[in-house]
Amino acid sequence: MPRYAYLNGQWIDDARLSIPVGDPGFALGVTVTERLRTFAGRPYRADEHLARLAGSLEIIGLPAEPLAGELRPVIDQYMTRNAALLAPGDDWAIVAFVTPGVGGEPTRCVHGFPLPFMGWASQFTAGLPLWLSDHRQTPANCWPPALKCRSRMHYYLADRQAGRQETGARAVLLDQDGHIGEASTANIVAVRSGEGIVSPVMAKVLPGVSVGVVRELASRLGTPFVERDMLPEDLATADEVWLCSTSVCMLPATRFNGGPIGDGRPGPVYQRFLAAWGESVGVDIAAQASRFASRQT
Repeated sequence: MPRYAYLNGQWIDDARLSIPVGDPGFALGVTVTERLRTFAGRPYRADEHLARLAGSLEIIGLPAEPLAGELRPVIDQYMTRNAALLAPGDDWAIVAFVTPGVGGEPTRCVHGFPLPFMGWASQFTAGLPLWLSDHRQTPANCWPPALKCRSRMHYYLADRQAGRQETGARAVLLDQDGHIGEASTANIVAVRSGEGIVSPVMAKVLPGVSVGVVRELASRLGTPFVERDMLPEDLATADEVWLCSTSVCMLPATRFNGGPIGDGRPGPVYQRFLAAWGESVGVDIAAQASRFASRQT
């Protein structure tokens, strides 16, 4: 049974997806993208993801409203097209991307796959290590922080460096001024006594959809949410540190540069927020990951 994907106006077998090597999306990395996930088989926060995609399209000079408008119903239809492949209780990633294309017509694609829970299921309870990287976040005079694109060599190099420091570690990248920026493919927040949840200034990093959910939960749970410039010491001395991204929602970091964060275990604030997120979507997020990870091994 084929897995369907959308490419340039047509639904095709995912195995037939390709773009020409001359497409700037391949040749130059000029690809704007959004990765969504589903809950109960339905796309989650699609409006926020499409709004961010439209902003990215505007930045690179492609017609934002027509392209985002074309892809919105495709994203809504994606899981319906692939419903026969969705196991009960499972959820998928849905990826949308646009490139300038060749011959004047942008390349538009939506594809997806079952979430690879095996890659992070154990981290909900064990946490993960972070290491500060020598590689810096791309400065705004290269491209604006709000641009979500596939040009990610700095993330790749940073994670390779972190992995050499500690197996399974993720990298933390500073901005050009030495402030905490992002992890590779994730926003970072810290829980600090007397402050609440502390985030880097959103105007200086990619405005994450998932960290936006954390902000909403903080308001609902009565926890302050603060944006300010953060230094590495703010992570080292935090009570808790979390990574926020679409597929995982939120993961606890329990080590930073080889030392424990807090008591070295996922903290109580993290547990409360993860439970609240799960209640809001009707899924026990950690339990789902554990259940399907065991089937992926």
